[in-house]
Amino acid sequence: MLRSSTLAKVARAETVAADFGGVLSRRQLTDLGLHRDVVARLVRDHRWALSGTRSVATHCGQLEPSGLRWRAVHEVGGDALVDGVSSLTAAGLTGIGDDVVHVSVHMSMRSPVIAGVRVHKVSRRLTGEGMPAGVPRTRPSLAALRAAQWAVSDRQAALFLVAPVQQRVVTADQLRETHAWYIGRRRRALVGQLIEDIADGAQSLGELDLAAMCRTRGLPVPERQVVVQGKDGRFYLDVRWAAGLVVEVDGSQHLQGVAPVDDMLRHNEVAMRGDLVLRVPLIGLRLEADAFLDQIAQALRLLALRQAS
Repeated sequence: MLRSSTLAKVARAETVAADFGGVLSRRQLTDLGLHRDVVARLVRDHRWALSGTRSVATHCGQLEPSGLRWRAVHEVGGDALVDGVSSLTAAGLTGIGDDVVHVSVHMSMRSPVIAGVRVHKVSRRLTGEGMPAGVPRTRPSLAALRAAQWAVSDRQAALFLVAPVQQRVVTADQLRETHAWYIGRRRRALVGQLIEDIADGAQSLGELDLAAMCRTRGLPVPERQVVVQGKDGRFYLDVRWAAGLVVEVDGSQHLQGVAPVDDMLRHNEVAMRGDLVLRVPLIGLRLEADAFLDQIAQALRLLALRQAS
């Protein structure tokens, strides 16, 4: 039976642990006056559970996401920061995750093998890259860039850049500013292009690039920025072929506010006049250019057959 003074320390530790996802390091427990013999007793009594060599859960249930992040930092040690997509989820990103916690350490640090944790070595730590409070983690803009560089595919890399902007975890301008001083070592060109696409910058892939792609594929080159008189005034089509094919290249602004409603109204108005309308997301054209160009070619053949019949 533990002494009442010890039980008071145990209760205090469990209260403190609530701010750490239910996981404390052995050093924290020592600072709270609970040494190894007491912790071992609580584990034997199935009140607490070991969660590694340096981490203790102050319960015996499944660890919550924040607890898993704190555990990763405790177990890796040193200058470990939760990073990449794990840092983005800590910042509020939803719908995207991983079955491991991604952590970065300086390249001079040890890189232990820990179940449920993936350790990435970085060549240098940047001034101010960590958040000032909460679990040690990188700022969202840097986390998004590293997530894209550590992604298993170009498609996943695009997702790790687009989703945080869509969910307002980070802004496109913040991505651009961070990328100006942190280029990384993988997917340098692609990440830079994707950021410009997301921001719809002056160099973004759009109707100019689509026209060049069509020329390369041997497809007819469309007219760009075709003026159409609608019932509520004039509007512009990104590209149109004389055969009656319209392709709208949708950048990030098409997903904001009521823009999708306006887009669909224009889409429907053009379609009811007899044109075939295809929608191509800007990021999709970057990642799956051949697939979208195949659809454009198929649409042009279909329209040619209709006109011939």
